[in-house]
Amino acid sequence: MKDTSLITDGSSCTRSGGRPETPEARKVEEMEGAPRECGMSEKNASDAKREDLLEKILDSGNLQRAYHRVCAKKGSAGVDGITTDGLLNQLNEIGLEHLKEQIREGKYRPKPVLRVEIPKEGGKMRNLGIPRVLDRMVQQAIAQVLSEIYEPEFCEYSYGFRPNRGAHDALRQCLVNANDGYTWVMDMDLEQFFDTVNHSKLIQVLSEKVKDGRVISLVHKFLRAGVVVNGKYQKTEVGCPQGGNLSPILANILLNECDHELMGRGHRFVRYADDMVIFCGSRKAAERTLDSTVRYLEQILKLKVNREKTSISKLEGIGFLGYGFFYDGRTKEWDLRLHEKSEDKLKAKLKELTQRSNGWSVAYRQKKLNQLIRGWVGYFKLAKCKTSLRDIDQWLRRRIRMLYWKMWKRVRTRYRRLRKFGVEHQKAYEWANSRLGYWRVAHSWILSTTLDNRKLFELGWRWFSGLYARECVN
Repeated sequence: MKDTSLITDGSSCTRSGGRPETPEARKVEEMEGAPRECGMSEKNASDAKREDLLEKILDSGNLQRAYHRVCAKKGSAGVDGITTDGLLNQLNEIGLEHLKEQIREGKYRPKPVLRVEIPKEGGKMRNLGIPRVLDRMVQQAIAQVLSEIYEPEFCEYSYGFRPNRGAHDALRQCLVNANDGYTWVMDMDLEQFFDTVNHSKLIQVLSEKVKDGRVISLVHKFLRAGVVVNGKYQKTEVGCPQGGNLSPILANILLNECDHELMGRGHRFVRYADDMVIFCGSRKAAERTLDSTVRYLEQILKLKVNREKTSISKLEGIGFLGYGFFYDGRTKEWDLRLHEKSEDKLKAKLKELTQRSNGWSVAYRQKKLNQLIRGWVGYFKLAKCKTSLRDIDQWLRRRIRMLYWKMWKRVRTRYRRLRKFGVEHQKAYEWANSRLGYWRVAHSWILSTTLDNRKLFELGWRWFSGLYARECVN
């Protein structure tokens, strides 16, 4: 176990008498009104939000939690090439007190984030920003304190990047809305949300509650740190790098404005990060809601709405968080199903795991497949998809039989294997010399009887249906 004594130095917090340093913070300071309670004592809440918020961020206990959180997540190295394994050495070289003093004096300068692209639907790419691990630790320390302040302020219908909330809670709320009669849905798509966040608007919203100008300034530095793309530095005038520890809480702080606007208008909605669906009782109501919501998002919050992907339809026509919806005539209620796109993605992943060309051993392939099955069923266990999973399992077993047939490449190997499984000499000889394609042989009686379901299970292969039957909540 690593020695983390450096970040448990026991230094005490000191109260700063500094004033807000940004114009936005000074403007907010002049506004009247006491801040709401945010998990700390009522006596100290106002002072904490005004002046000593930075000291709470730099508190040794808070930094300790941030350090362990960053190290637990692992992740790739940033522009400096240092991984989480090297973070402690880096802190030792810098000195924790020196790092704190740099941040207090406004001399801390975050490094640019490393820009990488990951594929998304439609052949497009998603920009992902990887900050260096030291910046990730500082961001995490800020995020923890901001979460303590903002969590009581966040809307109850927001579920993404929040403690003790998740996608399943969002989906259950969707069913509550639908079963209450709100079955016309506006599926809102924000175009490249994390890449188009307006810095000025975000800082303005943040300054309405965060009165310590040093914290506002520090957050602004992270937003404007820039990115490195193919070895070249680029400025960041807009955007909030997706992949940074600070980005999720900042996204929720900005979109919380929209949440409260919708609540004030009496709308039913569910939001998970930047994915949002608004429920209405009729198509006309949905059309009116669409126009007013788009205006608010674009004109007030300075975000971009993807009008091509934003749509109005009945609930069964949309997909949300990988799930689809259907009306169950037996129970007379709306329920969840597996969306077609999720099934297609699953099959594509299974093809990748069961292709012979990657050179994996059988044991490693089974390990990867079992990880996929556990994770997938754990997420999609709310869906009624027993029939779909049975079909997927049949298809997967055929893929595995084809994999074995490819592995038994030579005629004599195939003959020997078939004989070992009890096939008589003549049949084993005929099939070993067969010129039928792999996929056809995998569906033939010769492999269905020799590598039957029980035999595959004994060889260590597992299926979706078995785990789903144990974990399914329906």
